[in-house]
Amino acid sequence: MEVKIEKQHEWLQQMVGEWTYEGECSMGGGEPPMKFEGTETVRSVGGLWIVAEGKGSMPDGSPATMILTVGYDPKRGRFVGSWIGSMMTHMWVYDGALDGAEKVLSLESEGPDCMGDGEMARFRDVVEITGKDTRVFSGGRVNADGSWSKFMTVRYTRVR
Repeated sequence: MEVKIEKQHEWLQQMVGEWTYEGECSMGGGEPPMKFEGTETVRSVGGLWIVAEGKGSMPDGSPATMILTVGYDPKRGRFVGSWIGSMMTHMWVYDGALDGAEKVLSLESEGPDCMGDGEMARFRDVVEITGKDTRVFSGGRVNADGSWSKFMTVRYTRVR
């Protein structure tokens, strides 16, 4: 089967490399944001997918490992992927799109609401390319009124 690499696949390849990150997460309740940091290695799979493995620490200092996969499905015209982490048993399955300026990738998923009662909720993870060697990740969830609230921001810097 012949596979054609689309411009969306090429867009993902700009994340390939070695990165460091610093982030903060606010779980609400008037508490100050929790800070964390780590490293991430992003590799290409056939020019069609990226696989990112992050290693760092949780805000409480415990170790964390995360695996992200993202690709583009030309038949659906959508970005697809998944995320798993050592801190939870839920696999996040992504469906998303790139903005018109081709700078921001929004990936939506459903998962347990760690800021509420643990019931399933809609989430949106956003990857914004801010420079050749910088990008920003933000995570948010949908509120009861349909608006979105951002609870996490992570800044990445390429080291090679």
